Amino acid sequence: MTDMDYQQAQNILSVLEKYLLGKRKPLEYALACLLVEGHLLIEDVPGVGKTTLAKSLAMCIEADFKRVQFTSDLLPGDLIGVTVFHQPTAKFEFQPGPIFTNVLLADEINRANPKTQSALLEAMHDAQISHDGKTTELPDPFFVIATQNSRDNHGTFPLPESQLDRFLMRLHLGYPDETYEKQVIRGDYLKDPSTSAKVHLDSLRRIRQQVKEIHVSDEVLGYIYRIVAASREHEAVKVGVSPRGGQALYRACQGLAFVRGRDFVIPDDVSELALPVCGHRMMYTGTLLAGDPMGEGLPQRIVREILTSITQPV
Repeated sequence: MTDMDYQQAQNILSVLEKYLLGKRKPLEYALACLLVEGHLLIEDVPGVGKTTLAKSLAMCIEADFKRVQFTSDLLPGDLIGVTVFHQPTAKFEFQPGPIFTNVLLADEINRANPKTQSALLEAMHDAQISHDGKTTELPDPFFVIATQNSRDNHGTFPLPESQLDRFLMRLHLGYPDETYEKQVIRGDYLKDPSTSAKVHLDSLRRIRQQVKEIHVSDEVLGYIYRIVAASREHEAVKVGVSPRGGQALYRACQGLAFVRGRDFVIPDDVSELALPVCGHRMMYTGTLLAGDPMGEGLPQRIVREILTSITQPV
């Protein structure tokens, strides 16, 4: 890790904090997610800054940004593009869709039909799309921030657990505290962001390589494994965290360590990220879900019980 690259990460956070007041931790998590080449799912009520986060993050890394409002009639072709006949050349040509961007905001992803959801999630996994028997790579970087409405809303298609697994983290931004919310209500908190905070995409790619070198000790690796294994043994969990989920937690901790100026992961990184990385990767028993139909308090409680049952390395 170089001081210059760490400072660039801090500059990005400083700009983001101008737009989302009092949300330092979620912003750190979102930036860590970007640095480890993951994707982010934000599940929250309208009006708490989900779109603002996506737009401002794209601005900070000088990236191309597109937003797609997911609806029940949105088709895969509306997202990935279509092939049309070009009359002047008498040839069929592929017209790329909005998915060909660096930062894609998939707004209200659970309002789209499963076929369109699958088209996006396949692209997230492979960083490419298929059309007319051909494969086309997506831009590098390709970062998806998806938002999701509460599952009790009418006209939604909740993502199944196998598709939720494509997201490295699931976050809840929540409401700001009283002091910050008053500033938001007045609208006098926005300032013109400093251009020095912007990071060129080439620099972002270099930083991503550095993040992969963040050291994870055997003790911390063992701690990650014990959390993953314990999720499979918990009585309230029908299907626990998969090995891919353990890998996601490992990578996310590397990203958070970098954002906080360390070249090594500490156990607190693991326990702090266990919920946003693992909470949506577990399937819970039907009895518990009946008592908590929204599933809002269930992941927090289960993850807390798992962490309590495991000795954290010193």
